[in-house]
Amino acid sequence: MRYFLFLLLCLLPARLSADFADYTYDPTIIEVDVELALMVDVSRSMTPNELEIQRHGYAAALTSADVMDVIEQGFLGRIAVAYVEWAGPGNHRVVVDWMTIGSMDEARQFAAALMETRPFGMQRTSISSALDFAADLIEDNGFQGLRRVIDVSGDGPNNSGDPVAAARDRALSRGIVINGLPLMTAEGVGSRWTIDDLDAYYRDCVIGGQGAFVIPVASWEEFPTAVRQKILLEIAAIQPRIMRASSVIPAAGTAPGTYDCMAGEKVWDRFRQNWEP
Repeated sequence: MRYFLFLLLCLLPARLSADFADYTYDPTIIEVDVELALMVDVSRSMTPNELEIQRHGYAAALTSADVMDVIEQGFLGRIAVAYVEWAGPGNHRVVVDWMTIGSMDEARQFAAALMETRPFGMQRTSISSALDFAADLIEDNGFQGLRRVIDVSGDGPNNSGDPVAAARDRALSRGIVINGLPLMTAEGVGSRWTIDDLDAYYRDCVIGGQGAFVIPVASWEEFPTAVRQKILLEIAAIQPRIMRASSVIPAAGTAPGTYDCMAGEKVWDRFRQNWEP
């Protein structure tokens, strides 16, 4: 095992190898290619139809032949995945706790566990709380991944809890990459307190880390394909022979780095003031 790890570090890009220069083998830790926390928005702005589409989309992506092929081609041939639904501060539901996926049977077991219960909505939208929860979940999961990723999807900006940029920076300081799937579908009541260029907001305020990217979803018909593409990129990112997402997918609206990361809180304040007697 130690000889294998030495060869692995030699094969990795120099920048990534440096991250593991102080790696110490621990026989109690399960080694995987990627630790992937899937953080899925179930705030009340999401309709029951959207909640069902999300679960079906992730289940289908994880059991697709394309995703399984990339997993099997990894250095270790397995990943660790958890699926968490989130809304406001402290509102997190671990639907499927950490499981390894290294075969189609394991992928189907994960998908079956995901579909055992029906999703239900919770109040408010706190991306910051979701990021903090995911980072803690990754730290204490009993796995050692060559890459640690938070995959966060949502249909609106942060409007509750700590500022999102601070939570993003906390996760990045722990060596975790954050990728985003902004849902710009304008279905249900969420349009009251969302923003038009949610992809730009995710680009500037939510994602971060080496190779971080955004894949915006403009309609629910696009969702299954977008989820599969995102998971493929996240798994393949550690493999030098496979193209990785080296930059953010172009976002609408503002120039990079200029978005107001408190935009969601400001929209919520205006909405609340309009409804106060």
